[in-house]
Amino acid sequence: MKKEIRRSVWPVYIPAAVWILWCLLLPMHRVWHFIIALAVTAIVYLLMKKIFPNDVKIIEEPVTTGDAELDELFAEGERAIGEMTRLSGTARSEEVKQKIDKLIDLARKIIQDAKDDPKDRPRIKRFLRYYLPTTLKLLNAYDRMDEQGIEGENIDATKENISGILDRLIGSWQKQLDALFSDEALDIETDIKVLDALMAGEGLAGSDFKQS
Repeated sequence: MKKEIRRSVWPVYIPAAVWILWCLLLPMHRVWHFIIALAVTAIVYLLMKKIFPNDVKIIEEPVTTGDAELDELFAEGERAIGEMTRLSGTARSEEVKQKIDKLIDLARKIIQDAKDDPKDRPRIKRFLRYYLPTTLKLLNAYDRMDEQGIEGENIDATKENISGILDRLIGSWQKQLDALFSDEALDIETDIKVLDALMAGEGLAGSDFKQS
């Protein structure tokens, strides 16, 4: 992340205007005249800094993996999540809205895990290239039918089918996320076994533990 600071011009312009007006309207032929003018200008400057603070914007720099194809897939994934968020906001059905929100949460976690762990990046290319765009296509189709506000046998059946598919997608994406954490789980399990072995060797495991 980096900061972009846009400095306000008013803390400069207004004190400058005060100084010019002071020089034009009030006497400036003694030293103390200049001292008072400088003091007033300084006070005005400090007030303007509080009234018109600098605009500070935090910019998140995109993650660069070194793989141009994967970087583009990550960017497409973020855009897809943004579009899914919009579709969640327009969904009339609270049930469908909750399903979309769950998919958004899973997608964010899957993408973030791949960004954090280079070993997982090759494993989510299919998710980013196929599953996420296809899901977005289904959601857009649902949204188009939903916004018509028209009930009909074909429309209702199609919307119901898409809603059912969302359930299966949630299950599939949960498995995808669990698979991404499988290596970490194995590492933790190995660490626990090593610790158990060390404690047993030191006589600190189970009933062998004795306080000195």
